[in-house]
Amino acid sequence: MGWTPLFLQMENKNVLIIGAGEVGTRRTRRFIEAGANVTVINEEVPNDLVDLGAAFKPLDEVEKWVEWSDLVVIATGDHKLNGRVAELAKGKLLNRADYPDEGNLIVPSTFSIGDVQFSIFTGGKSPLMAKELRKRIQKVILEEDILQLELQNFTRNILKENMNDQKKRRDYLYKILNDKNIQEYLRQGNLEDAKKYIKQQLVN
Repeated sequence: MGWTPLFLQMENKNVLIIGAGEVGTRRTRRFIEAGANVTVINEEVPNDLVDLGAAFKPLDEVEKWVEWSDLVVIATGDHKLNGRVAELAKGKLLNRADYPDEGNLIVPSTFSIGDVQFSIFTGGKSPLMAKELRKRIQKVILEEDILQLELQNFTRNILKENMNDQKKRRDYLYKILNDKNIQEYLRQGNLEDAKKYIKQQLVN
């Protein structure tokens, strides 16, 4: 298949999006939320995207803005235009919504639960199943799982300051994961008491 999942640091990167339909709008929002500088080429200028911080430029300036960009997203139904922009974008990161395999970057279905991010990629076989799998994952992940993540991070930071042995730190983190008292605190949504409990255990 040739694809492998990666997370890109997009802060202050330049992203050019061709098209402002459903897909173009969704990807514009995503990259703006990630801190990128986003320019959109489209005939109409949706006010909600302007309000978010997207810049809009005319099609006759496409070459200039492809050159400016670090990443080009092609999201129109105009196959002739898509092909032209893809040619201009050779050597750059390129995401094609129409023919993903003709680009070199996939923007997967992504969602967050707390600070945990999930990405689903079906190899282009079924966007519908990507949505269905997302729903199933969201049902499985519980609030206490997210609180456990926060607690693990809290404990790791304390252990790094007080325990040099990495294996001992890892063993202690597993102990916390399986501690019945902690599990009960987290089931009740009581993260602060779980932290106090851990501090007491470490003192002892």
